[in-house]
Amino acid sequence: MPAGYGVDQADDYVAWDLVEERLRESLHYWLATTRPNGRPHVVPRWGVWLDGAFWYDGSPETIHVNNLEENPNTVLHLESGSEVTIVEGLSLRPDPITGVLGERLATEYARKYGAQYTPSADAWSDEMAGGMRTIEPNKVIAWSQFPRDLTRYTF
Repeated sequence: MPAGYGVDQADDYVAWDLVEERLRESLHYWLATTRPNGRPHVVPRWGVWLDGAFWYDGSPETIHVNNLEENPNTVLHLESGSEVTIVEGLSLRPDPITGVLGERLATEYARKYGAQYTPSADAWSDEMAGGMRTIEPNKVIAWSQFPRDLTRYTF
């Protein structure tokens, strides 16, 4: 902790179960990428937290996907500035998604966003079908009462 915050370390921690609940239940996420010239780019996204990763889609023609193809490092932030959850990791295109995983993703999208916005279970089975990406975290930072419960998880 920087000396100006008045604490050497946090007094309390945000439990991983609570962090995952925030990631699962959030409806809107902010995704930060870096353009090839070094300028930042931020875009709101919908997505689901499933099996320890964030799954979301976006057209391969979007700025953020083009940025990620050049540099897959990304930061994902939930909307709240008071119950903070920040995920750092790599955004990558997964292998084609079919079967049980496709069904689980479709079910979770339907739960959060409604049937009208839910792709079918096989919507991500080929490259032309939607541009699904996944972020597996390498670091997650969370707090609710900064700096008392500032928590960092590394993977």
